Parts: sequence; structure tokens; C-alpha cells
Amino acid sequence: MQTVKMDILGLSTSPSSGGAYALILSETEGNRRLPIIIGTFEAQAIALELESIKPPRPMTHDLLKSIVENFNSKVEKVVINELNEGTFFAQIHCIGTENDDFHIDARPSDAIALAIRFGATIFVNTTVLDEAGIETDTTSVESTSKGKGKSKKGEPEPGRTEMTKMEELENELQTAIETENYEKAAKIRDKIQKLKG
Repeated sequence: MQTVKMDILGLSTSPSSGGAYALILSETEGNRRLPIIIGTFEAQAIALELESIKPPRPMTHDLLKSIVENFNSKVEKVVINELNEGTFFAQIHCIGTENDDFHIDARPSDAIALAIRFGATIFVNTTVLDEAGIETDTTSVESTSKGKGKSKKGEPEPGRTEMTKMEELENELQTAIETENYEKAAKIRDKIQKLKG
């Protein structure tokens, strides 16, 4: 399984999200981003650790960290390894005192909240990133879309009266990325995948 190293870019929300947040992962050595929709509790757990805010009593992920450490183990890395019908799946890779490693299935939000507490690296399976990643290189998108379907005067080329549904969605996706509305970008990305599928 080939994987790509990712960094946490941030958390995004919108009033229409109904309490959901988008956790944005960014390719460490690339320009793709991966938005993952997560719940409020998980977003809070991630945000508190990112901001180095310690609550007066341990939260669930702090408790999990203590349990793992009490078994003389640590979280080595987290891998988002599967995307099935719009749902992401992850594995927490742990290592014990005698270098015995084991994997635990988890939701990506829980896995990442735990990874932050251990300073562990986050990876995404290349097939998942290829399917759900969002390209942020605007120059390549602009160069391929400039003049597409239009004559020099800005009028539609003969035989092309309007953009296809796919082109409309791709334009909407680019706008959502540029305005950093990652929740909307994730939904548009899913629509594009359905059209392609």
C-alpha cells in the first residue's frame, strides 16, 4: 500500500453544516488537499490539542493516550486507508516496547485526534487521495479552462452552446477551493465522482 504524508491545514465550518466541520489535510510535498467531514466533538478534540489548550480534566482522546502509554506502547502513525461510499476509514499503527506493532481500525477524526497527542505522522493511501483529493494548483486549472468553449470574442464556439454538467461542477469546485469553503468542495467532489462512476 502506497501512502502520502499529510499535514493538518485546519478546520473549517459553515452555518449550513448542521454542526459538522471539515478537517483539511494538506499534502506535505504536493498541492492536494483532503477535506474530511467530522463531528463537533472530534473537531473540538483536535482543535484543543492543536492550540495546546489543556482542559481541567482529561478528554476521551487524552484518556486513550494514557491507556496506550500505560501498556508501554505509542502511536507511530495514522493511515487513512479506505474510502467507501463517501465514508473514510483509518488505521492507527501502534508500536510496543519489544517493537511489536499492531493496527487498530478507527474513524479518521479519532485517529488524527490521537495522532496529534503522540506527535505521530498522518498518511493517506494514494488511491484515497487520488479519488478524494482536491487539487489546489490554480495555475494549471486556469490554463486549461481559459478559452475553453469560447472564441476570441468570448462567444461560444460553433457546436458548443453551454458547458457540460461536469465542467460546471469543476468550476464550482475551483471556486469553493479558492474561497476555502472546503465543506462545499467535498460535496462537489463527491458529485463529480458519481458522474465519473
